[in-house]
Amino acid sequence: MSFSFRELCPAALPTPYSGEMRTAVPGRREVTGKVLSRVGGAQNGGCGAGSRAAKLRRSPGEVCFPGGKSEAIDKDEIDTALREAKEEVGLQPEKVEVICRLVPGIDKMNHLVTPVVGFIEDTFQATPNPDEVSHVFVVPLEYFIKPLHYNTLPYKTSSGSISRMHCFTYEDQEHKMSFRIWGLTAHFAVFLALVIFGKRPTFEVDYDLDNLISSAENNFMNLYAALRERKKSNL
Repeated sequence: MSFSFRELCPAALPTPYSGEMRTAVPGRREVTGKVLSRVGGAQNGGCGAGSRAAKLRRSPGEVCFPGGKSEAIDKDEIDTALREAKEEVGLQPEKVEVICRLVPGIDKMNHLVTPVVGFIEDTFQATPNPDEVSHVFVVPLEYFIKPLHYNTLPYKTSSGSISRMHCFTYEDQEHKMSFRIWGLTAHFAVFLALVIFGKRPTFEVDYDLDNLISSAENNFMNLYAALRERKKSNL
């Protein structure tokens, strides 16, 4: 028996996180990113991403998912993600079937980022806000475990240790452009692909693939603890 991507996705993804795993890192603002699983053919799924406008002060031209700083009107991370997606690419909240949140991450500015996973129909036509987004494109989700162009980049983590980050180059045929996907955006996309497909990637990852969810949680909590210790030592 075969299953469509839409049937497979909710079955594979974890239940929503609560408690400590969704608690913001002390002293740092909370930001929510959003991962969109776009429904295409029966076996297909993809991540909708965009490149940041060149005029932006922070990370101009970088590829990211819709998202931003939480505001007082937002009830939770899902509200933030839906509001930001509407503002950035014209995606109406009622057009999104939210599935779950994933394990949070911490960006290079030490902001807590909570990814939200949802379905949008493949008929959706993005209308990018030119002040924030220059291009919107869709990458097949399986590309993040079986890429054509991949390398790693060394970087210093928020806790001060040296690690390596995923870096993908994707050739988008619709826009006739090449996009580089790296950092936290690549981190979330890889994790989502690993959870959904349950396949070993063609590159090394920092997870125990036999215990993927708990391994990701442990990685996050270790980073969280290292950040707290580093903050204490700087006082």
